[in-house]
Amino acid sequence: MDSLHQLTLYYLAAINVITFLIYGIDKWKAKKHKWRISESTLLMLAVIGGSVGAWIGMKTWHHKSLHKKFKYGIPFILTLQLALMIYLHVMNR
Repeated sequence: MDSLHQLTLYYLAAINVITFLIYGIDKWKAKKHKWRISESTLLMLAVIGGSVGAWIGMKTWHHKSLHKKFKYGIPFILTLQLALMIYLHVMNR
């Protein structure tokens, strides 16, 4: 595996762990009636590669799972990212 692929895997692992934790922190803040992380930030974390972490965070923390933009948006973003990864993998053969 070349260094670009390895760096990409490290990035994806890191952004997904961070996104998962941010979703958990926002849920905790919601329960404590504290200042919240904006929905646009939560969605942007998914867009920049954290869609798996966002989806797992939604399921684990039961957070934002009833909001339509998250209920449908996160799986949509995840599907697009998976399709892009498959496309890039096939094109680089």
